[in-house]
Amino acid sequence: MKNKKTILSASVLFFLGVFTYGQEKDSIKTNKDKINSVEEVVLLGSRAGARSKIDSPVPVDVFNLKEASVILPQSNIGQILNAIAPSFTSTVQTNSDGTDHLDPAQLRGLGPDQVLVLVNGKRRHTSALVNVNGTPGRGTVGTDLNAIPSFALNRIEVLRDGAAAQYGSDAIAGVMNLELKRDTGKLTGQIGYGGNLTPTANDHTGNFDGQNIQLDLNYGNKIGTKGGFFNITWSSQFRNPTYRAGTEKGAIYNAYNAIEQRALNDGVNLSSLFSDIKDTPNSQQIIDYVHQYAQGVNYFSSAQLAGIQGATTIQDIKDGAGNVIQKGLQSLLNFDVTDQELAYRGQTRKDFNMQVGQSKLNNHQLFINAEVPISDDWKVYTFGGYSLRHGTSGGFYRRPRESRTFTGLYPNGYLPQIGTDIQDISLAAGIKGKWDGWHIDFSNTFGQNSFTYNIGNTGNTSLRFASPSEFDAGGLRFTQNTINLDFSKKYDAFEGLNVAFGGEHRFENFKMTEGEEASYTTYDQYGNIWDGDPAKRPTDFFGAALPGGSQVFNGFRPENAVNKNRQSVAAYADVEFNFTNWLLVDAAARYENYSDFGSTFNYKLASRIKVAPNFNVRLAGSTGFRAPSIHQIYYNVTSSLFVTSPQLPSGVLLDVGTFSNDSEVAGALGMPKLKQETSKSASVGFTYKIPSVNLTFTADGYFTRINNRILLTDQFLKAGVPDAAKLIYDKLNINAAQFFTNAIDTETKGVDVVISHTARFTDIKLDNNFAINLNQTKQVGNIHSSGLLQSPDLEKIYFSEKSRVYLEEAVPRVKASLSHTLTWKSASFYLRNTYFGKVTGADVLDANGDGIIEFNEHQKIGDKIITDLSVAYQFTKNIGLTLGVNNLFDIYPTKNLPASSNNDQFVYSRSTSQFGQNGRYVFSRLNFNF
Repeated sequence: MKNKKTILSASVLFFLGVFTYGQEKDSIKTNKDKINSVEEVVLLGSRAGARSKIDSPVPVDVFNLKEASVILPQSNIGQILNAIAPSFTSTVQTNSDGTDHLDPAQLRGLGPDQVLVLVNGKRRHTSALVNVNGTPGRGTVGTDLNAIPSFALNRIEVLRDGAAAQYGSDAIAGVMNLELKRDTGKLTGQIGYGGNLTPTANDHTGNFDGQNIQLDLNYGNKIGTKGGFFNITWSSQFRNPTYRAGTEKGAIYNAYNAIEQRALNDGVNLSSLFSDIKDTPNSQQIIDYVHQYAQGVNYFSSAQLAGIQGATTIQDIKDGAGNVIQKGLQSLLNFDVTDQELAYRGQTRKDFNMQVGQSKLNNHQLFINAEVPISDDWKVYTFGGYSLRHGTSGGFYRRPRESRTFTGLYPNGYLPQIGTDIQDISLAAGIKGKWDGWHIDFSNTFGQNSFTYNIGNTGNTSLRFASPSEFDAGGLRFTQNTINLDFSKKYDAFEGLNVAFGGEHRFENFKMTEGEEASYTTYDQYGNIWDGDPAKRPTDFFGAALPGGSQVFNGFRPENAVNKNRQSVAAYADVEFNFTNWLLVDAAARYENYSDFGSTFNYKLASRIKVAPNFNVRLAGSTGFRAPSIHQIYYNVTSSLFVTSPQLPSGVLLDVGTFSNDSEVAGALGMPKLKQETSKSASVGFTYKIPSVNLTFTADGYFTRINNRILLTDQFLKAGVPDAAKLIYDKLNINAAQFFTNAIDTETKGVDVVISHTARFTDIKLDNNFAINLNQTKQVGNIHSSGLLQSPDLEKIYFSEKSRVYLEEAVPRVKASLSHTLTWKSASFYLRNTYFGKVTGADVLDANGDGIIEFNEHQKIGDKIITDLSVAYQFTKNIGLTLGVNNLFDIYPTKNLPASSNNDQFVYSRSTSQFGQNGRYVFSRLNFNF
């Protein structure tokens, strides 16, 4: 910690010292610096064309990735922005099914689905994945930034202001525009290798894991002689998992498992002798085998062995009043023998660790950007890409003592693997040009994202010996097609007048495909589909029912399969007035109609007032909306989730159904239909520039009120719902249910401050950047429950304490970064410190160890500072090398309390993390340019 603070203090002093020195030097060289200084321009937030960043009436950050990619320590879009943009949050998830391979991205503390992503100014489609697990952004559908190679980008613009009136749904928190490269005449590339060098790695490979190899290539060339071009990028990544679980502390083996192993050593599989232990003709044979092989367990005490040998039944014998008069083997063999049995089998507790950390990932991406003039005034363009990503993540370990493990096939248990094949396709094409002074752009943008689940190293326990070990669990697919026609024209009225208007048609399709039968079906003891008769249900030795479906992730069932469409049409108008050279006003309005819930009208008014030549005041106010995603309307699935709640404080695996609001079970619980979120936003700020020292300040305060915010409820457990709903639960074979609903209203307020400074000397250039975001989101007003949910107990589930924490405390309220880039001749040095404020884990727990679960007790995760350092050297004009380290001091989040660690498997919270839990990452990167 001392070294970390020293680096940060030195960084701050360096910033101030160079600024002071630069102010003295640059006051002498003012004219030269004005010539060398290039004012950064932005396109986002206005249809009037490019303008300087500080003259924009709304706050826009610009990140030049083409120049910075050589020296930046991070390599994908989410990681880059998480480190350099304080208002942006995105971290790698763990043990959260498909979300392990898609990092939810948030802006200003709002949801991943409240950030609109554009590519070259065109709307990007969202992911097919619905985040229903316990991570930040739970219940949302975000954009898959991992499907776009950062090496294909020229720069990223981030509009930090509500913009639904300009760009449509999802832009409540802001807009990100990813601008693709247009370079021609050269081949550039980089080959990188790195991994996590940390003593916290807890596997059998030492202190280095998470190895990552990445190849990026970019080539562009001219088309014709009038400015046409094409630019193509290929990227491949091979990433190994990291292992951050502690050492398993729970019970793994019981006495029956020990006897079963001794029998297996002698060629006898006890599981083959019964299918239903309650009524089997082989009961006496099983008893005899247990008596025989119990004698081979040398650590049984004489009393334990005597009890086992004296038992004549498998089940307890009870009298008419239900009292046990003679214990059977089920009672006598259900005691823990983990440590002794591990020693006997030559195992350690680490062999039963979960795979906690980043998932294994192979990622291949191809992107193209092209433009061809067809006359002096018109050009056609196209851009898009293809991404194929295969990921493998671990679930909860199925231990031998559990009924979810069929020890006839897996005597040592098993760690199920969730495999995802993520395919992403996008293609935009259009024509743009000038006609009678009007700028016209007509385009069609197509996008499709799909998730296919393949579950491996697992089993359908109810099938016993007939179970396969791999399952096709089905998949999700989202398709979007957007047609835009835009017009804009500048007039000489006042000091400048720009008029823009246009229309949009958007078609969306959401499809869920069922998995193979065995991935979701429970079978009876005869191998037929179970009809619900308890007498036919296969059980383990202890009489516990053997669950059906592929363990860790049940396949999508036929009743889950959907293929739904919707469309929307929109019209907008945008007028920008420069009344004088000191006053700019921008007004926008948008009408949009959706086929599934109706229409909405929104507006925005923004202004920039030039108080002095280098001092601007800016302010904006707007209304906005976010349509419920088609996924949230129609998504329904049943999966095994690790559920914690005030009723289940220690957590348990349950079959949880996520149901659409038009389902039978939703009706039984009085769930209202989904409707759009609506918002009101306001911001005020200023920009100040000191050209003589190349220093700029921007500060913006903001407020956003969102009504009818869509959330995913907590789990309604079977025991707590009305009797009519219990019958439906039984029919659906679920223990709990959850739903999407317009649960609450929220308010978000905060401040963004950005300070940028550039100093130039004879052979040296120094860029210093400081940025900080302070934000707070809270629920306001009453919970929007109805019907049966007026029950106080059910209302607490409708908008639960867990949901409140995800909403208000799972994202840092304070985040700041201070970075320096020093360029000297052929060398570049980069130093960045990022401050992540404290957050709260969502699971309830016994935080003070008094044995009482309080409704508002949660895991607290303290603030941390992460230091990144890298050095690049250009050996020739064609070849360079970058060496660096992310998280230089190997900082980890606050450790979980034992109550929320799941037997020390989750050493760090998996429900939230400011910066991940992988520790120090060291890397090298060869850069080339031909």
